[in-house]
Amino acid sequence: MPVYLWEGTTKKGDTKKGEIEVPNEGAVRTQLRRQGIKNIVIKKKPKDLFENIAFLQPKVKEKNVVVFSRQFATMINAGLPLVHSLDLLAQEEKNITFKKIIASIKDSVEGGATLTDSLKEYPKIFDELFVNLVAAGEAGGILDVILDRLSGYMEKAIKLKSKVKGAMTYPAATLVVALGVVTLLLWKVVPVFQDMFEGVGSALPAPTQFLVDASTFVQNNIWYLFGAIVILFWGYKRYSRTERGRLQIDRLALKAPIFGILLRKVAVAKFSRTLSTMMSSGVPILDGLEIVSKTAGNKVIENVLMDTRKSISEGKTIAEPLRQSDVFPSMVVSMISVGENTGALDAMLAKIADFYDDEVDAAVEAMTSLLEPLMMVFLGGVIGGMVIALYLPIFTMAGAMGR
Repeated sequence: MPVYLWEGTTKKGDTKKGEIEVPNEGAVRTQLRRQGIKNIVIKKKPKDLFENIAFLQPKVKEKNVVVFSRQFATMINAGLPLVHSLDLLAQEEKNITFKKIIASIKDSVEGGATLTDSLKEYPKIFDELFVNLVAAGEAGGILDVILDRLSGYMEKAIKLKSKVKGAMTYPAATLVVALGVVTLLLWKVVPVFQDMFEGVGSALPAPTQFLVDASTFVQNNIWYLFGAIVILFWGYKRYSRTERGRLQIDRLALKAPIFGILLRKVAVAKFSRTLSTMMSSGVPILDGLEIVSKTAGNKVIENVLMDTRKSISEGKTIAEPLRQSDVFPSMVVSMISVGENTGALDAMLAKIADFYDDEVDAAVEAMTSLLEPLMMVFLGGVIGGMVIALYLPIFTMAGAMGR
């Protein structure tokens, strides 16, 4: 259907504008008049030349889904019908890709499908957690409550993810810069000094000779080195997609000296928050654990949660298998056990999540404080060591001439 751009004034005299996808211009006027818009100016939106090229279209971000959930919850709570709410959300959405998805969901619901089934058509946008909670909301008649809860959960999840990314970015960027500078020095700068050293005729100091040899190796094999890096990266990506590879990589990540502690705390916070949200929304614990395990992001934790699910199905408590694993701290297991015994597991999990959110904040701050001076010393040591090695022969010659 064609898309029309419109502009008009409300009963209060405010100017409003937007776009709407309808069969013809008359349908635009009809819809806008129902909303109390007058002095309407309409024009057909020009076609996007790249609209059929998928990779050129804007991606739907988590923030888009959060805003969608929050606004959707507000509209349903205000008593607007489901289809009308989706229609308004599609009109107001700025992201073209997401706009089309919402419009498609609206058409599906209007055609008689449930909202849950319509959302399942877009698994990359609405994951299992989102779909299952919406299903619980539809079944229980509390869709607005569930959507509001989902948006709150997703906001906290995005915040947690950004903290981890921020903590990882600094050391990764420093290492890339160090590698780039060292490669540039060996490839372009050292050869200039090397020509000068050859004219001296005397033996070079050991550090300088090592640097010259390394420079010669880099110059002769620079493209092979780049190729090796590409192949190693490709091999790592392939290996990480296998069951065994992902398990080994995730296990090493959890045992890493500095980052491992942070990753464990993030895993506990995410597990607690997700399972708490699902249980408080009426999702059975077995279904909740299966979904939480798939969204854990770590194969080791996924296996622990699936073992926990199996134990619960056999009549055991959730705390027993978690206690046997080395992933979850004893304090967390004890709090979960108390929650089970008192019948308030969802509330206890929410408290654990809040506590570990603060723990992640503290861990990120501590790690940043530790890594900043270490990275500076590392970068300064590598670059400074190379500069000193280059000038050692000059200092030696100057000393000999002084005598």
